[in-house]
Amino acid sequence: MAHGSGGKATRALVEGLFVPELANPLLEPLGDAALLEADGTHLAFSTDSYVVKPIFFPGGDIGELAVNGTVNDLAVTGARPLALSAAFVVEEGFATADLRRIAGSMSRAAARAGVSIATGDTKVVERGKADGLFIATAGIGVVAPNVHLGPERVRPGDRVLVSGTLGDHGTAVMIARGELDLEVELDSDTAPVHEQAAALLQLGDALRFMRDPTRGGLATALNEAAGRAGVAIVLDESSLPLRPAVVGTCEILGIDPLYVACEGRLVAIVAPDSAEVALATLRGSGADDAAIVGDVRVEPAGLVLLETAFGGSRIVDMLVGDPLPRIC
Repeated sequence: MAHGSGGKATRALVEGLFVPELANPLLEPLGDAALLEADGTHLAFSTDSYVVKPIFFPGGDIGELAVNGTVNDLAVTGARPLALSAAFVVEEGFATADLRRIAGSMSRAAARAGVSIATGDTKVVERGKADGLFIATAGIGVVAPNVHLGPERVRPGDRVLVSGTLGDHGTAVMIARGELDLEVELDSDTAPVHEQAAALLQLGDALRFMRDPTRGGLATALNEAAGRAGVAIVLDESSLPLRPAVVGTCEILGIDPLYVACEGRLVAIVAPDSAEVALATLRGSGADDAAIVGDVRVEPAGLVLLETAFGGSRIVDMLVGDPLPRIC
């Protein structure tokens, strides 16, 4: 299960097995979406699969999650999402009323994001073979020729922003499983971020990098950026936007909220003199809880650190395992 966590074990599997076997220039960057060109048009192409449990959770369901997740993977590459595919693996005996409800939520989510679900596939497997329902999606979007984002553009002095509170999705799903005797009201943050991403693109070259912190949370997204850029990223604990319900639940379970998945947030790294403009831009696009949470430094290269409220600091490494299986 750790190989599906989005942390170190996943990275080892992908880079140690899949990349050597499937190696090609489009795959090599290992971004949220592949960037390709066809007859002068720049495109982003992404794929993902969704195995969340429970299928219905506070604030959303697996269908809405699948649409938003793929739209967001496109948007943070700088693309304007165009269309999605959807493949359904349905377990024998799954209630058609639930399937209709999920299809309806997918339709509404696609309309909200301005995309079409243009093609798809359906498979039914034997009872007990699919945990109810799995959904796989792919998406395609158009990237303007002047848009160039990536960890290689990150520089010391740059600032790190997040578009909202962290860990809402993973915590909401964990509570919805009913395995914890907690009276907490918390909705998933599942939502499209395409409008916020498009607004940040107006910063031009001052926008260095964007990512949606899903599996492995903010910690994993920033570790990947720091490692590829060869820089240090230092977070300010007091600046992190966290709901009390997330903090309390994570404290009870001994989980760091920095590793808990978000499904409607983006992290951006921008030039230092554009940080306040970027923050105002995010808040003006509906991200009321957006915050500047850290900065980029020269050393220690490849690491993410957290400056704590007590005046110390600690390394925020990538996790090996997954404390929250099946959250996306």
